[in-house]
Amino acid sequence: MSHMDFSHPYFGVFLLFVITFVAFFATTFLARLVSRKLAKLDNEKLKLSIYECGPEVTKQPNRISIQFYMLALLFIVFDVEIIFMIPWAVDFKILGWFGFVAMFFFLLLLTIGFVYEWKKGALEWHSIK
Repeated sequence: MSHMDFSHPYFGVFLLFVITFVAFFATTFLARLVSRKLAKLDNEKLKLSIYECGPEVTKQPNRISIQFYMLALLFIVFDVEIIFMIPWAVDFKILGWFGFVAMFFFLLLLTIGFVYEWKKGALEWHSIK
């Protein structure tokens, strides 16, 4: 049987990890136990009613245009493009021609996607009628 090496440099980190793990689950278990004992289990009418001021909410049909989603997707695509271009620009001299060709194909692919979205009308804003 091997013995535990208390002089290892990471033994303190391991001990803190174990203590944190045990404390987390003990706290979660105690909070759940106490909340179940203290909570009222009856469903009152007041508890189930709406709590905000104003008229009662009526269900309305979903009238959100798909344009919002299309615009959000385009924003994400061009945001990712900028995220990839900044490190490329910083290391341009190190990457050389390989980096230039890789970024050229990346921009070509994004340009094809942009032209496709433009032709499909994703950049035109239509009002809801």
